Amino acid sequence: MSEQAKNLDRGVNDEPLTSQSEPARKLKYCVNGEWLTSKTETYMDCYNPSTGEIIALAPHCTAEEVESAVAAAKAAFPAWSDTSVVKRVQVLFRLKTLLEEHLDELTGLLAKEMGKAWEEAKGDVLKVIEVVEFACGMPHLMKGESLLDCSTGYDTTMYHHPVGVFAGIAPWNFPAMIPQGWMAPICIATGNCFVLKAASFVPQTSMRITELWYQAGLPKGVLNMVTTSRNEAEILLEHPDIAGVSFVGSTKVGHHIYSTAAANGKRVQALTEAKNHALVLEDCVLERTARGIVNAFCGCAGQRCMALPVICVEESIADKLVEYLVKFSSELKLGPAYEKSTGLGPLVNKGHMNYVTDWIQTGVDEGAKLVLDGRNPEVPGYEGGYYVGATIFDHVTEAMAVGRDEIFGPVICIKRIQNFEQGLEIMNNSEFANGSAIYTQSGHYAREFSKRTHAGMVGVNVGIPVPLGIFGFTGQKKSFFGDLHTMGKDGVRFFTELKCVTSTWFTEEMAADKVNTWDGTIEIESDD
Repeated sequence: MSEQAKNLDRGVNDEPLTSQSEPARKLKYCVNGEWLTSKTETYMDCYNPSTGEIIALAPHCTAEEVESAVAAAKAAFPAWSDTSVVKRVQVLFRLKTLLEEHLDELTGLLAKEMGKAWEEAKGDVLKVIEVVEFACGMPHLMKGESLLDCSTGYDTTMYHHPVGVFAGIAPWNFPAMIPQGWMAPICIATGNCFVLKAASFVPQTSMRITELWYQAGLPKGVLNMVTTSRNEAEILLEHPDIAGVSFVGSTKVGHHIYSTAAANGKRVQALTEAKNHALVLEDCVLERTARGIVNAFCGCAGQRCMALPVICVEESIADKLVEYLVKFSSELKLGPAYEKSTGLGPLVNKGHMNYVTDWIQTGVDEGAKLVLDGRNPEVPGYEGGYYVGATIFDHVTEAMAVGRDEIFGPVICIKRIQNFEQGLEIMNNSEFANGSAIYTQSGHYAREFSKRTHAGMVGVNVGIPVPLGIFGFTGQKKSFFGDLHTMGKDGVRFFTELKCVTSTWFTEEMAADKVNTWDGTIEIESDD
């Protein structure tokens, strides 16, 4: 079957991205390397948020279909885990090449189904390539430790072993990076098999990347992909053949997943909500700071857990900062995601658009000063799209929910402070601790902030301090449940288990010597 035919069969639409009359196609699910038609009668509408049109229908796979995905992964695990890590990563080297060759295709597909502006959608895909590249180093990353003569004649070696079958439950805001970057590459490179429950709103980008995995030579069953409702997803939390669960989503759901899966003996990493704050001191480079803040709260239309929705700014520069924020935010071109001149794309669907606009009204009702209102913008030719413009609240207090809870839209709250200590206290009072930032030219305050902020990812004059894939994504407090974070060395440890082998070798004469026996203790030589 040709690649174009495969795309049409799966449901990815090959018509021009600006088409206003796209047929909705029923998507399939992938088990054992095959794309199958679900027996379900329930499908989720997948939209082009730039136009408001339905472009695909994602199946709510049945319980039996989810079970079949787990069974396929379990059956593939023995052979894949026995494949040498050097051979395993050859698949990832080929995948990296394919991802680079299909970068524009994947960028367009992601922009179309999720609504990220072109460069942001490309960044989503590039983060997949980044982590695949990291996982290509798995022969080095899986090296253990050893000690010769830990006791006389006894050697101990520690190995990293694959664990089994893992489940990934992905959100809708990063259709490529999270399922196919944070989860799949490290899981698969370490010798495990994977069952991905993709977000039903936006499954097509991940489906296409799954095709590329198999085109790269991945054995059947190592990667399986379903879309389904929360009811069927519960199977993954309790299934005896699932060794661990990786999740990204809301704190409420993440806590449930962590509690349920851990109670069933599974390892869990659950990355959840955020309300990131930045501390802006009066010695900052103000115009450059304002531009960075606009990028941080408007990028991806605010639909990311590392967005910057709250600024604690010293009163002496607050008026000027707000003036800059209004000016630079108003310069962003609002429009369809796949037009490369667009600076701010739509929200993912109508339900989320209504959620964000309801939050804006909540801020107004709470008494915050609305200095820029992004509701009901005009986007000529795209009146059916789900657009909300940049929105700025000033004089937000700690009593206002709009400044405490995650909105997940292009909305920023300004909290005015008197000094560094007051700002840091406000930030650390948040129940979330994903990211934080400080804008200053003071090395003293930057150092103090880095030491004392509760957030796991810290920016100094960097509004979105997301680390490279060689480091971990280290949220804290109610932004993360688990012990080992995604990406970096933590990611490798999450997908492997340690095994220590202690050995000794002896001749027949030595075998008769019962004195030198190992009991796990350190031998102490006597002076006698």
